[in-house]
Amino acid sequence: MQRIRLRYTKRGRLRFTSHRDFQRAFERALRRAEVPMAYSAGFTPHPKVSYANAAPTGTGSEAEYLEIALTDTRDPDTLRELLDESLPTGLDIIDAVEARTSGLADRLTASVWELRLDGVSPEDAERAVDAFMSAETVEVRRKAKNGMRTFDARGAVAGLEAHSAPPEAHGPQADRPTDQACAILRLVVRHVTPAVRPDDVLSGLRAVADLAPPVPAAVTRLAQGLFDEETGTVTDPLAPDREAAASSPNAFSGDTASAAAKASA
Repeated sequence: MQRIRLRYTKRGRLRFTSHRDFQRAFERALRRAEVPMAYSAGFTPHPKVSYANAAPTGTGSEAEYLEIALTDTRDPDTLRELLDESLPTGLDIIDAVEARTSGLADRLTASVWELRLDGVSPEDAERAVDAFMSAETVEVRRKAKNGMRTFDARGAVAGLEAHSAPPEAHGPQADRPTDQACAILRLVVRHVTPAVRPDDVLSGLRAVADLAPPVPAAVTRLAQGLFDEETGTVTDPLAPDREAAASSPNAFSGDTASAAAKASA
């Protein structure tokens, strides 16, 4: 059994798709691409697909991950192209590697988010960020299954910076073009329990600095992976699989090459 790990996106209006919506679209893509999926046992077999830490509905993402199990060997790049062609534009498969290590979910320990604040000046955003990062704790409230829950939004934040929106953000190709003031926040948040989401950080900015954007923030996950404490960066979770493949350059040959040719036929 071969395992393939995929990185996919949620762009444009497709950011409003729920995780369940994506699951249905992806399973249809698997059938259209005639992927030789492995299935679970039992009365209702389903494709062996493992999803990891999906972004909330309404947020865009450049770094969503999943893993599939195949009954026959396929070339990851060929498989990526077939699946990408079978999905709607905006749900794009942008990377694929053969799983050669364990613990993909364990390597997703932090995320990098971009928050676009239309109607907020960069100066006001920077003052709010300074107040947030200077605080020892920032308590926020969120509705949970058992009622309102209060927790600290500051402890999970490893980095938070304010920037001016680049000129292209105001152009006709922008997702939300505007000629108003616009600030961009770059947020690095650790995956903790309870999870701290970008909207929790926005609630914290409102609590410590009365920062309240006039319209909802446009939120995009730029990356997720293992958090490097020394550099403060988030590393590529698929890198260990690529490194393992590089150390075994002949692993995809012979019968595997024949299978790849069959898949692309």
